[in-house]
Amino acid sequence: MPANWRTIRQYALTPGMAQTTFATRGFRARDEPTRERLESVGAHFLTGYGHAVGARGPDEAVGALETVAPDLRGFAYEGAAMGLAVLDGLTGGRRIARFLAGPAARHVYMVHVGVGWAMARLPRWRRHAIQPADRLLGWLALDGYGFHQAYFHTRRYVWSHRRDEVLPWPGDPIGRWTGRVVDQGIGRALWFVEGADTDRIADTVDGFPPDRHEDLYSGVALAATYAGGAPPEDLRRLRERGGAYAPAMAQGSAFAAEARERAGLTTAHTAVATDVFCGAPPAEAAAVTQAALADLDRDGPEPAYLVWRQRIAKQFVTLGRC
Repeated sequence: MPANWRTIRQYALTPGMAQTTFATRGFRARDEPTRERLESVGAHFLTGYGHAVGARGPDEAVGALETVAPDLRGFAYEGAAMGLAVLDGLTGGRRIARFLAGPAARHVYMVHVGVGWAMARLPRWRRHAIQPADRLLGWLALDGYGFHQAYFHTRRYVWSHRRDEVLPWPGDPIGRWTGRVVDQGIGRALWFVEGADTDRIADTVDGFPPDRHEDLYSGVALAATYAGGAPPEDLRRLRERGGAYAPAMAQGSAFAAEARERAGLTTAHTAVATDVFCGAPPAEAAAVTQAALADLDRDGPEPAYLVWRQRIAKQFVTLGRC
């Protein structure tokens, strides 16, 4: 595709940066530094998206993504995955597969989440074209879908508690479990919707039906660990408010640690969060997620992704960390 057409495509498909500001979204931050931090996450997500839809292919996009500051690079890869998946959904192709075959493999978790964002933007009849083939990590696309819906349609998905069952899904043809992973994404979005104010987040979770709290808290802790934005005393307060869902928070935090460790992007705020939620440094928390994969049946009666989450949570209980 000629460069001028790629530029037109980039401008036509990339949302404006204003879409990620708290003022536009109606979000509230705990303070100005936190607002700036969380807005920069959204801005770098869109930067990655723009690199992807304006590039000649995934390899060219990676060159631009690697220039992003390490602390925010994962978000740029997530945005790039959304852009490539949108192109795959609209025009066909295997851009995401090629993306994962290269350096983006280090960001495999974020790439699958980014595909979920694209699912939310594509017509229903085109979603199958980008549905991940991975029977384990493919479920993360549902997390990305849930985040997108809560972030952009906050009134419906956060305040009115709408919950989508995304059908059909490999391993869940009748939708018994898809909503749970969508809720994990909604929980992640709450970290942004409430601007990392941990008491407001806990109050918002409390407003949901009780059977959704576990998955929401898992997502909240995942976002707190990966994105940062709150001091340790606030994270301890969140863990206290979460009470019985401490194992789910440990699991979500460990997921975030594994994503950052695998990509080589672990930060100081990652360590602060895993200390609170997992009682362990990031590398140790990440190792729990990998150990829980041993002998995991990826074609069992329950989705392997949910069994994996359960194993991780139980292991932190066994270790006496929550």
